[in-house]
Amino acid sequence: MLKASDNDFDVVVVGTGIAGLSAAAAALQAGARVAIIERASREERGGNTRWTESLMRMKSESEVSDDFEEHFAHNAGHHLDPELVQETVRPFAERASIVKTLGFTDPDMVGALADKAGPTIQWLKTFGVRFDFLPTYFVTSCQPRMAPVGGGLALIEALAAFAEAHGARFFYETTAHGLMTDDDGAVVGLRATGSHHRTISLKTSAVILASGGFEGNPEMLTRYVGPRARYIRPVARGGYYNKGEGIRMALAIGAGSCGDFGSFHAEPLDPRSGAAEPIILVFNYGILVNADGCRFVDEAPATADAAYEAITRVIFEQPEGIAYCILDGGIDDVPGWQRSVRSDQPAIRADSIAEMAGKLGLPAGALEQTVAEYNSACSSGESFSPLVLDGLATTSGFAPRKSNWARPLTRPPYLAYPMICGNCFTFGGLRTNTDSQVLDVDGHAIPGLYAAGEMTGLYYGTYTGATSVLRGAVFGRIAGMHAGDRIAHRIQSAVATV
Repeated sequence: MLKASDNDFDVVVVGTGIAGLSAAAAALQAGARVAIIERASREERGGNTRWTESLMRMKSESEVSDDFEEHFAHNAGHHLDPELVQETVRPFAERASIVKTLGFTDPDMVGALADKAGPTIQWLKTFGVRFDFLPTYFVTSCQPRMAPVGGGLALIEALAAFAEAHGARFFYETTAHGLMTDDDGAVVGLRATGSHHRTISLKTSAVILASGGFEGNPEMLTRYVGPRARYIRPVARGGYYNKGEGIRMALAIGAGSCGDFGSFHAEPLDPRSGAAEPIILVFNYGILVNADGCRFVDEAPATADAAYEAITRVIFEQPEGIAYCILDGGIDDVPGWQRSVRSDQPAIRADSIAEMAGKLGLPAGALEQTVAEYNSACSSGESFSPLVLDGLATTSGFAPRKSNWARPLTRPPYLAYPMICGNCFTFGGLRTNTDSQVLDVDGHAIPGLYAAGEMTGLYYGTYTGATSVLRGAVFGRIAGMHAGDRIAHRIQSAVATV
């Protein structure tokens, strides 16, 4: 157990991803004494952020994309009571009590994210982070995406260096597992377990939970997503550390929930690869077949960035949760297609479809028939335009239809990539307000408790791409600022009464 003199902090942050480190940096800037709890080692700190490109749905350093709020609105929840939804046009404090308890994408949260995105980018730049519109893994896209130069690791290293230089105390290889409250229900401390089962109790005026979702917890995944969760794995190494304790400990003291607990952000991965985010995004130029050797989906209904999640969810539902992307030599007609393959494993190559079936372990007759029928439904491909939606579709009545880039697969060598559904992060989490305060089941803020990042519920339906790191930075910073201001106000009030 730590000595009493060593375990008293103004703010305790749980997690070192973009949300946690943004919160810690903002709290330090407000003059708070900060402790940071992290399950991983120092070498692997950074959560999912560390391992990804950290794309951001912004058209400039100061403005989000044109469809930002519209996309969120289209994926705010399912079959909501229209009368209750209408209540959300009113300020939160004036809404009916029942509306305050609803789990849906609150337009106030989306508006705050859009409004604060630009200022947060400018704030991150003060730590030495640079941003640019670099080539991404999408050959075709419908919205711009900005990214930090150096990816998520650049964000983590810059913010962590600031925290270390300004006196934050890091507790690595330490797992938070319980919140301490006073008789009024305010959060006043955190219980954690360090290496060798060492018990740690930290006293504090504010706890900021930023420990990710539960993509690394098979039990929670099975409970919420279902038994097929055994077919998915985290997209990046950081996801294995996210086991849902932060969500559970908050729910245990009466926190409200939000977001789709039965869903997650899906990305198509090469299961052979252990690389960070080994995505495969070239299936729209070929066909996808399942373990039976049959097509099962329109591979190209839209640009890659707009369609990949929905297609990946269909892969998740296939036998054994796996599919195979089949291409031919015509893939070389697509400029820069290699950047859409982030696996460190080579494509499987064959000189014939029958040979490919053997290498993939698929029924040869079924795969040959699938490719032959698909080829017959394709035109000659003379109007093929790989960088735009070209409308080059399979013939009417052919199913499943392919809406764009439908060319026959007749040019050996043939290439294939196995693909599974990866879990980038889970959607279900805690309900928070625009100050990043955690709300209880009746919609009231729990004093001293904040949350940001993946562990807050924001998403339903289809993920609004390239917004997760952005929301972590925005609401993490807000949490740190609000907690710091709250502590400063308490100190001023105490001084005034002396």
